[in-house]
Formats: sequence, structure tokens, C-alpha cells
Amino acid sequence: MQGNGTVDIDARRSTRWTGRLVGLVVTLALVNFMVDSAITAPLVVLPDMLDYFDTDQAAWLNASAMLAGVMWAPLLGKSADVHGKRRVLVLTLLISGAGAVLCAVAPNIWVFVPGRLLQGAALAAMFLAVAIVREVFPARAAMIVVGVVTSGTAVLNIASRFLVERLAADFGFHILFLISAGVAAAMAICVFVVVPESRITTPGRIDFGGAVLLGGGLAGTLSYISLGSTFGWLAPGPLALLVVGAAALTRWFLTSSRKPEPLIDVRNLGRPLVLTLLVIFLAAGSYQSMLQLVSLIGGVSTGQDLGYGLADQGSVALLLALPAIGVTLGGPVSGVLATRVGPAATLAGAVLLGTVGTLGMFLGASQLAAALASAFLLGLTVGALGTAGFNMAGSLAPADKQGVVSSLVMVVVSVGAVVLDFVGTAVLTSTATVVDDETANTALGVFSYIAIATVAFALAAVLAVKLARGSRPVAAESRS
Repeated sequence: MQGNGTVDIDARRSTRWTGRLVGLVVTLALVNFMVDSAITAPLVVLPDMLDYFDTDQAAWLNASAMLAGVMWAPLLGKSADVHGKRRVLVLTLLISGAGAVLCAVAPNIWVFVPGRLLQGAALAAMFLAVAIVREVFPARAAMIVVGVVTSGTAVLNIASRFLVERLAADFGFHILFLISAGVAAAMAICVFVVVPESRITTPGRIDFGGAVLLGGGLAGTLSYISLGSTFGWLAPGPLALLVVGAAALTRWFLTSSRKPEPLIDVRNLGRPLVLTLLVIFLAAGSYQSMLQLVSLIGGVSTGQDLGYGLADQGSVALLLALPAIGVTLGGPVSGVLATRVGPAATLAGAVLLGTVGTLGMFLGASQLAAALASAFLLGLTVGALGTAGFNMAGSLAPADKQGVVSSLVMVVVSVGAVVLDFVGTAVLTSTATVVDDETANTALGVFSYIAIATVAFALAAVLAVKLARGSRPVAAESRS
């Protein structure tokens, strides 16, 4: 079997680079750039969307796509192992593009949020690209290529942010989603032409019911966190969502333990994989929450006497640019280090670096120089974290389970980001004050927010060091 004829299957694991292999890496890297345009780029136009839809539910407009990724990731990961990675990657891009179109034409938030839920399928593109890399390249080369694919185009996000901001000012925020739809369609064509179909598949059934229970359960519990701070933690509405969400998650866990082919096989994850997923959950969530906080701090000046603020100290635009540069560097460097000291040790180093960067934000909340240094360190962290996390999880999985295991990494990244975003927002909301007839975040809320992220990073560091001590220095799985 030879996919669509673009890459010879028997030659694909050769260490010799060819034009076709370079094209494959570039295509998969651009796929991940498309993921950013679908998931995080809307942050640039978030105030415009809040005004247009006349709502204060920023977390739902921002994080609903990430939340949907929790349901899409295992569903599409399992489908990729059964039906082929290229086929499912193309489908993923088309679903995301359809969601972007729906967002672009949405007349109200009730239509917009379902569009974002469809657009969240884009998250699966990242781990499917990683699974394809691990199938095409030998193990040691794959560790480096994973870093390039997941992080190599992050620096392009800097230019895209300014472009999106300018286009949104001229044509409205809807243009962002039309562009996202066009990019998704273009990348679907490129993937179909350039990427070979999987030579390794495994027979099985797709647990659609499990995906609904998992996604619905998380949506209910996270909705409680989002709405509880506004309507009261014991209000009937939020409590009902919590009960329904918890019941769905409990049902999902119990049925997954008994099904012969569950969406996520919770019985056979193994201790190293569970530790890896916990580390990624805590660290990725902490980073994402800090990124959200940086944008809030950057819009406040020290002259407002709130105990924090950076807006009057220089160019705050660098706060959003430096993380992208750090991500671009952190991913490939992490891949190279993984070939020397192993993915587990690299993962531990990334988390320790993130802990230092988060601690620096206690000073960076009011001093721009410290904030810039922390932002760069956090960018390095997330680049290294994604690469090392995928490499570590992939090294623990057989060839015919790469799609499922890679999807678990994306699941915990999504859940961690959503949970810490909502928790941080709840902390800021519950500690807010009124200044000059306008609601403002207090220093107590901001520093409590940073403290929560720091504790999460510190816990992840403890687990990562424990994982590294129990792992071999370098992954030794063979690639035939």
C-alpha cells in the first residue's frame, strides 16, 4: 500500500532527507499554524466579539473551541488508528473550516458557540500531524521533527496577529473566521496531495457514545466554574450543570471500564503514561492561564494605583510576541535534547523552566522588564512541553495506537487550558472592585491568579522529576 503515491512507504523511514519529506514536514507544520488561526487567534478580536454579541462570557467565546477539542481529540484519534491518519486529518480540517464559516455568519452567540465547537476539531490536527511524523520517521529523527512540526511556525503568529488586528478593524471580526475557513480548506488539499496514507491501521469500533459523555460531562462541570462566580456557587442553575456534568463523567468512566473498545481505555493506560498526562495537564493549563492574564495586565497602567499594571512602561506588544519566539525555539531544541537525554528528562526540564517563568510574574505584574523575561521563558516552556509531551507519550505506545495516545495528550492540554482559564477568571471575578464606575481586577485577584498557576507548575515539576527518575535515558523503541 502506498497512500496517494507521493512518498514511497518502504523508503519513508530512511534517514536521508528528500524533497518529498521536506514537503511533508512543511505541510504538517503549516497545518499546526492553521490550528492557531482557529483556536487562539480569536483572542485578538475578543473585545469586538463581546460587544457584537452583547455578552460578558469571554471564557465561552474564547475557550469553547478548546473545550470541544476534548470530545473531538479521542474520537478522531481512534478513527485515525482504524481508518488511516491522512483520511481523518483531511476530515478534521474540513470540519474545522465548516465551523469557521458558521462563526463568520452567526447572528448571535447561540449560533456562534456551536460554530466554535465545530472549529475545535482543529485541535486534532496537531496530534494527527505528530502521529504521522512518528510513523514516517525513525524514532530519534521523529523526536526532532515533532518539535519542528508542533512549534516551528509559532513565530508566524506574531505577523498574523497584526494582520488579523488590521483586517478586523477594516472589515469586522468576521473576516478572521472567513480566513480561517479558507486556510483550513487549502491545508486539506495540501494534506491530501502531500501526505501518504497510513500503512499501519488496526481494526476496531468507534465509541461515539463515550465521546458524547466525556465532552458533555466536561462541558457541564466547566460551565459551573464559569457561571458560578457570576450567579453564585450555590445557585440552582450552576449547581444543576455541575450535577449533570459530574453524572456524565461518572457514567463515562464506568462504561469505559467495561467496554471492550472504549474511547479511552482507562484500564490500560499504565503508570508512566498517567504521570505524563498529569504533568501536561497541570503545566499546559498553567501556561494558558498566564497567557490570558498577561493580556489583562498589559492593558492596565500603574497610574491607576491597582497594585499592578504595565501599559505606561513601554511597548507591551512584546509581551505577546516573545512567547511566540520562545515557542519556535523551544520545540526544536526540546526535540534535539530528547535524542540525548530522553523525552522524560526533557519534559521535566521544560516544566521546571515554566515554574521559574511563572514565579517571575509576581514581579512582572508591575515591571515590564521582568514580565518580558517571564513571557519568553513561558514561551520556551510551552514549545518544549508540547514536543516532549508528544515524544514521551508516543514512546510509550505501540505503532498501531499512536493516534489514540497522541489524542490523549491533546485531551489533557485542552482540559488543562480550559480548567485553569475558567478558574483564573473566577478568581478575578470574585475579587474585582469598582474604580470610577468601572469594574477592575484587584491586586489580590491578580496575585492569587499567579499563585494558582505557580502551584500547578510546581506540582507538575514534582511529577515530572519523578517520571524522569523512573525512565530510561533515551527512548529505545525500534522502528522497522
